[in-house]
Amino acid sequence: MAEETTNSSAGRKPIRVWVDGCFDMMHFGHANALRQARAMGDYLIVGVHSDEEVEKNKGPCVMKEDERYAAVAACKWADEIVKNAPYVTTLEILDKYNIDFVVHGDDITTAADGTDCYQLVKDAGRYKECKRTVGISTTELVGRMLLLTRDHHIRGSRTVKSPIQGVDETAVANFSLGSMPAGALTGIAHYLSTSKKIIQFSSGREPKPGDKVVYVDGAFDMFHTGHIEFFKKARELGDYLLVGVHDDQTVNAVKGGNFPVMNLQERVLGVLQCRYVDEVIIGAPYSVTKDVLEDVYHVDVVVHGASDQPLDIDGRDPYELPKELGIYREVDHPRLDLTTTTIIERIIENRHVYIERQARKAKKALAEAEAEQREKEVKAALHL
Repeated sequence: MAEETTNSSAGRKPIRVWVDGCFDMMHFGHANALRQARAMGDYLIVGVHSDEEVEKNKGPCVMKEDERYAAVAACKWADEIVKNAPYVTTLEILDKYNIDFVVHGDDITTAADGTDCYQLVKDAGRYKECKRTVGISTTELVGRMLLLTRDHHIRGSRTVKSPIQGVDETAVANFSLGSMPAGALTGIAHYLSTSKKIIQFSSGREPKPGDKVVYVDGAFDMFHTGHIEFFKKARELGDYLLVGVHDDQTVNAVKGGNFPVMNLQERVLGVLQCRYVDEVIIGAPYSVTKDVLEDVYHVDVVVHGASDQPLDIDGRDPYELPKELGIYREVDHPRLDLTTTTIIERIIENRHVYIERQARKAKKALAEAEAEQREKEVKAALHL
């Protein structure tokens, strides 16, 4: 974690900012909120709710609390995390951590009793808003997995109901949307990144002379603590971590089904927000080539997971070249049990719970949209 510092004139008290949430399936939308909040002050403390608190107020999380704690801690804009933070933000928790103000997205979050989770800090004048990242949410990602869709892929446009590779086909075959209203699970948002967003997420660091550059590659779909631990281990083998992220067509050709769950732009932002990553190659080739090893930076070490040995589409070893050069290394990490497939399995196994939750959220979103439209119509009528 970063040490508390101030970037203003000498003598000014550092501004301490608080953000809290579930951070289920920690994605780049969460990271963007933390980035915006961190820019409003000097030190960002992130409160993460426990499984018990989330289930009581919102329903079950896909990721376990220790996985969510680790995912938030790995975000480069989080200076400190507070585990088991209260679901309703109180003045007591702010005072305990010397917080100046709370930051939350421009959407309303309510507790189980329907009250605004931030009303207390709003009334105290210790609340600020940041812009919510449109096109990505945990609800959207759960919906993609429930529908087994590929509509989110870049240049993809068709929906499929083919089984997901590695997931029990019986569970998928028995899955039915039943009477679920159209669009209740997901609108299949197409998040379109911009050069500005890439720059905001990028570290801007270049390897210094003599730095040992480490290269890793993969899909890094549904960025999770398994990926984080792998990056951490790989980073320890050098001074600068370069990450190659494969494009959607390559990942789908190798893994099949509706993989990847997140498109290339979404996966790149997920990787860039990690504190162990220095730079990313967008759309890296599946097999490590001479261009990868020499054209971006001179790569000293190529690292891959010891338990994962996939072949390229043509049946060749994608790490043949670095192995011939003697720069290939394998690492293990403690989260081998957590993969994108196991996350999907959790959702399929508890699909009825998630369908009900998706329907509640869709109903709420529809009501909010209708209220907003009515407000616009009233304002327009007043200006006639």
